[in-house]
Amino acid sequence: MKHFLVSLHLLGSFLQIMSQCTVPRSEFHLEGDYLVGGLFDIHEVTAKLHNRPEAINCLSQPFVSSSHRRFQLMRFSVEEINNSTDLLPDVSLGYEIFDYCTDVQNFPSIFKLISVNGLIQAQNEPHNNLSKVVAVVGLYTSTETRTAAPFFMKNLIPMVSYGASSSIFSRKQIFPSFLRTARPNKDIMQVIVNIVLHFKWQWVAFLTSDNDYGNDGLDLFTKMIRKTDICLAYTNSLNHHTDYTQIFKRINAQNISIIIVFALERTAEVLIESAIQLNVTNKVWIAGDAWSLNKKLPKVIGIKSIGTVLGVCEVAMAIPGFSDFIHRSKSHARCESDGQQKFCNQVCNCSSLSPEEIFAADPSFSFSVYSAVYAIAHALHKVLQCGAGRCNRNVTVLPRMVLAELKKSNFTLLNETIHFDENGDPMFGSYSIIYWNDNGDAEVVGISTFQPSFHLLINNSKIQWYSNEDVPTSKCSQECKAGHVKYQGGIHKCCFTCEICPRDTYVNTTEDPYKCNVCKKTEWSAEGSTSCNLRVVEYMPFTSPIAILIMIGAVALEILTLAISVLFSINYNTPIVRSAGGPMCFLILGCLSLSSLSVFFFFGKPTPPFCILRLLPFILFYTVCVACFVVRSFQIVCIFKMAAKFPNLYSWWTKYHGQWLVITGAFVMQAVLLLIGYSQETPKPYDETLWSPDKIILTCDTNLKGTAGSVILLSSLCCLCFIFSYMGKDLPKNYNEAKAITFCLLLLIVTWMVFATAYILYHDMFIQILNSLAVLFSLYYFLMWYFLPKCYIIIFQPQKNTPQYFQGLIQNYTKTISQ
Repeated sequence: MKHFLVSLHLLGSFLQIMSQCTVPRSEFHLEGDYLVGGLFDIHEVTAKLHNRPEAINCLSQPFVSSSHRRFQLMRFSVEEINNSTDLLPDVSLGYEIFDYCTDVQNFPSIFKLISVNGLIQAQNEPHNNLSKVVAVVGLYTSTETRTAAPFFMKNLIPMVSYGASSSIFSRKQIFPSFLRTARPNKDIMQVIVNIVLHFKWQWVAFLTSDNDYGNDGLDLFTKMIRKTDICLAYTNSLNHHTDYTQIFKRINAQNISIIIVFALERTAEVLIESAIQLNVTNKVWIAGDAWSLNKKLPKVIGIKSIGTVLGVCEVAMAIPGFSDFIHRSKSHARCESDGQQKFCNQVCNCSSLSPEEIFAADPSFSFSVYSAVYAIAHALHKVLQCGAGRCNRNVTVLPRMVLAELKKSNFTLLNETIHFDENGDPMFGSYSIIYWNDNGDAEVVGISTFQPSFHLLINNSKIQWYSNEDVPTSKCSQECKAGHVKYQGGIHKCCFTCEICPRDTYVNTTEDPYKCNVCKKTEWSAEGSTSCNLRVVEYMPFTSPIAILIMIGAVALEILTLAISVLFSINYNTPIVRSAGGPMCFLILGCLSLSSLSVFFFFGKPTPPFCILRLLPFILFYTVCVACFVVRSFQIVCIFKMAAKFPNLYSWWTKYHGQWLVITGAFVMQAVLLLIGYSQETPKPYDETLWSPDKIILTCDTNLKGTAGSVILLSSLCCLCFIFSYMGKDLPKNYNEAKAITFCLLLLIVTWMVFATAYILYHDMFIQILNSLAVLFSLYYFLMWYFLPKCYIIIFQPQKNTPQYFQGLIQNYTKTISQ
């Protein structure tokens, strides 16, 4: 801080030297009881200056008509306040205004405002020799303001800016006495972002001034578009060395149609003029509030060729009395009236300007200047305790007292309620959305308000696009078709390829257009879907006609086995029953009956017990049946072919009842295999969805690992049975059970081959019907082709069911073999 004070004293001495710079009396000074400082960039330095601590004569720089208009508006505001009998009734308000054309060589103007007789009040010294300046209006640009503001913050001199919009000025720990009547960049950027969203543009370029204003705007824009569909395709900062040819070449190469220009007025003018010269066409330009109401560019030849220009600006408000003030001022020609010496940069050389030229200048930020002056006057009104036509002149007005009242501002000006938030930002004002029409005028096509909440309204029908058609599009990639997801290959979310969502997935573009969501198990979708459909749940109920017929067939089999068992028990000692197997017949019939129980568990909603009992009874008891037929086939071959050749084997077989050992062994082995297999992989209900995408087939998950051993055993027994029965194919015709067994086995093999083929190719609900039929047919084959012919002989051909008849067949066969 000591170094800072020393610098101020040195610069104060520098100020005294510079005070020798004299110019004729101008409109920049007005005596009053209290002074308001004013800083306006009536001239603008366009070339880069040397970094030397020397003052500059702003009069030698290019004239800025819009800033001159704002300068005149401050003069008018002070005069209007002085003419008022209510605001400051017996107190006069004066001003000390400077032309602030550069941010690095205008320090004498600042020191003049904060000094008295060339000296600056040191910090912590008694306030007994203070400047009459109670507040300052200005500056316009953020860079100029950031340079000048710290000098006023030292003694908490209120600085009310009418144009500085960078976000940093909202930080009160750095700028405690700073307020502004122009809305900050975050509000402007919110409007611009919402304009882009309104027209559904995604692929944009953002060009800025190479200064605090532009950099802050770019930073805010980047943050605001993160959670939107907008992509920043290209950005560049514009300065004196910008190569506009390269900029537009890059923009055209990336097929960008929307260009946001957030730059100061002079920078924007150079950019647009370069675009016209370089024949840049078919673009939509979005202008920031600094140049959207520019009066020069809409009249430039060739402006229509660049495309459509939209912009954001402060809502235009007519200020009563300003026109009369300008005409009255110009009639007195006060700019160069006499030779009274004044401080430098307090001359504008503007006597040649006509009132019409002033009114034709860009009116942007007019109300901001007007409200800034009035806010200071209302604060002074509070400090001086004005009322009843007089003010308390005994009050020592300190800048910090004016600051305190400024922060509490709450008054109405031209139907706007003027007040500030805790950061010194305005809580009033709105923006117009303008369009440069064919007549070169800025036509209002929409409005954006911030209080009580943000709202944007645009009348699209008022905008005539460069294509004379619908709203232009600006996209890196065309939108994906319905049911396709976006695959982002680079850094820009707007640039993507489209991939179709596979079956049983869908894409919800409102939630996440980059992901195919998996449907629930109870839902399905076709390829390229945007939603899922409920699956139809199907299973074969007990009430189905087909199920009823099959169950009737199973019941009929039960009845037939019972009837045959009764018939065979009555004729147990007859040759037919004996040749059929004797007591083994009852075991076969009983196992066939028990095997048929599996048929009933193929119907109804699958449950764990149902899934177990679908195949368990059939595999277990059908194994016993097949084992019995293996034994029968072996016995037939032994009796007629092997008894004479292998008598010892035959003797051992009969002595130890080999047939029962084989049957028991097959049963025990199958039971063990089923127990092991089902303990590892127990059949359970399963929802089949792969084969019928729109359905859920309720079935049982019969794992092959769990039943493999049992199926192999059963298949092996069938093969042995087929071999033995085939060996006995030339036995006596009326005594040949082997042929019947062979035929049954052939039918059995064909049936299960058909089922296996259907199961591989077709997994619909009716596969359960085929499975139950395969089981039922497997039982009926032995019943029909092995037992029923014997029942027929017993009932209708009893003469063939005699010992004599059978002995004759055996004798004839023996003679045939011996020959």
